[in-house]
Amino acid sequence: METYGYNDPESQNQNFSNRNYRSEKKLAAGLLGILLGTFGANKFYMGYINEGIIQIVLNIVTCGIATVIPFIEGIIYLTLSAEKFDRTYIQGRKTWF
Repeated sequence: METYGYNDPESQNQNFSNRNYRSEKKLAAGLLGILLGTFGANKFYMGYINEGIIQIVLNIVTCGIATVIPFIEGIIYLTLSAEKFDRTYIQGRKTWF
């Protein structure tokens, strides 16, 4: 079965604990939010095209002040556990914070 960028915790064997769970998008999305959030790179990477465009427009309108939003999001992404990140932002499709 194709996982499309995340490991499904329900498909794992019950003999293994979830400490081996690894998100393929968490690190990249967090770093993109911190380093290239001005361009909405973290939103585009996770498939949120409309939110990425909104981020670019916000940065243009506020002369870059809105860059703090993806910076905070990047920190949030990196501090969440891999399983919680996938459940919230990849499977649950939560778009902001």
